Amino acid sequence: MFNVEIIGFLAGIFTSCSLVPQTIKSWKTKSTGDISISWMLINLSGQVLWITYGLMISSISLVIMSSITLVFAVSMLFLKIKHG
Repeated sequence: MFNVEIIGFLAGIFTSCSLVPQTIKSWKTKSTGDISISWMLINLSGQVLWITYGLMISSISLVIMSSITLVFAVSMLFLKIKHG
């Protein structure tokens, strides 16, 4: 089971890191016009469901990494609301 969690953490790192460049760019430029609010809401909903699923199957990697991704997604949502 330990090896499965390592794969989960690696997948989560890549998924979480995928939002970092856009978050940094949006924060620096104060521009989020090309980012879809629909995409953000769907992504946020999916992350909440992944966390719930991870808790139900007791997958620490899924819960931790989805929580980190959720933080970045919420950050993007706040930037979108603030800078539209």
